[in-house]
Amino acid sequence: MTSAPRTTARSMSTRVKSWLAHPRFLLAVKTSIAVGIAWTIAQLVPGVAEEYPYYAPLGALISMYPTLMSSLRTSVETLASLAIGIVLAVIVLLVAEPNVLTISLVCGAGVVIAGSRWLRTGGDYVAVAALFVLIIGGPNADEYSIGYLVQMSVGITVGLLVNLLIFPPLNFSGAVMKLAQFRTLLAKHLDDIGAALTETWPPEHEEWASRSQTLVTTADAVRQAVGEADESRKGNPRARRHKRDLGEDYRELERLERITFYIRDLTEVLAAAIWDAPFHSEVPDRLREPLSDTLHAVAEVLKAHNSGEGVNEAVLVANTAADTLIARLDEDRDSAPSTLSPVASVAMDLHRILASMERADPAE
Repeated sequence: MTSAPRTTARSMSTRVKSWLAHPRFLLAVKTSIAVGIAWTIAQLVPGVAEEYPYYAPLGALISMYPTLMSSLRTSVETLASLAIGIVLAVIVLLVAEPNVLTISLVCGAGVVIAGSRWLRTGGDYVAVAALFVLIIGGPNADEYSIGYLVQMSVGITVGLLVNLLIFPPLNFSGAVMKLAQFRTLLAKHLDDIGAALTETWPPEHEEWASRSQTLVTTADAVRQAVGEADESRKGNPRARRHKRDLGEDYRELERLERITFYIRDLTEVLAAAIWDAPFHSEVPDRLREPLSDTLHAVAEVLKAHNSGEGVNEAVLVANTAADTLIARLDEDRDSAPSTLSPVASVAMDLHRILASMERADPAE
């Protein structure tokens, strides 16, 4: 009777801990702190800026990004965009009154400038700043512009300092986890195909036949994770204590992307042998078992790379299975060469996968 509540409590505790450890939660906490500090300081700023304290929390909010470099880049571009927008508004005020035409033209010009390659993330504030100065500033555009820019600078400065001083994030673990998940997915895919080959055709295992795009999407997600890890170390003082060779992560990603290409190729060939396809493909019954064994063996190599143990042994077993498959192909090469071509193509893809993973062997 008491085991169920305890299990539920442990499950809830695990979820809460996972949520609290999530980078997004840390970012939310830091953002809250930065906004609070910015609002407090904004009310102490002297001069005309004192009348516009609400822009400081906005500046802090804008500056908070998951990595220091993205925060710095966005902050600099935002301040530059604000300055450009204010200049546009001042030019309009020098030659005409704010009206439908001038407001429309200056916002249009701001949008054009925002498309510049120098303003990738903060460019939208060109038009926003120009619009605010014209509509809100109006007759007091000069004082409003100064207050707006000063308070935004205060908030952005606070945000950058909070992001720097309070656990500046290193996303190394995210990259490692994504790479491991990618290998797991590729291994599962090969295992599913291997299982399908030994079932009665058409096999029950058929999800793998439509998983090609999922492999590509996963590869893109992994590349993004490695890129974020690379960016998170730039300018990050914690990177000096927690060193990682991200160059090797990029090389591992390239290997997995190459392996994905080979797996998608053999998937198409084997799916065509089972179901209708625009091109002819056939897998003789006598070759299905050794082909299945090779697929499972190659999947084990991927799993071994994840665990970091038994890689050499797994590679040896996979190479033996691949050699056995090639030997069976050689035995039958005079009987029906055309039916062996698809299997030979798959065998070549498997050999290329093994060659890629052998180059990735940590022992080497």
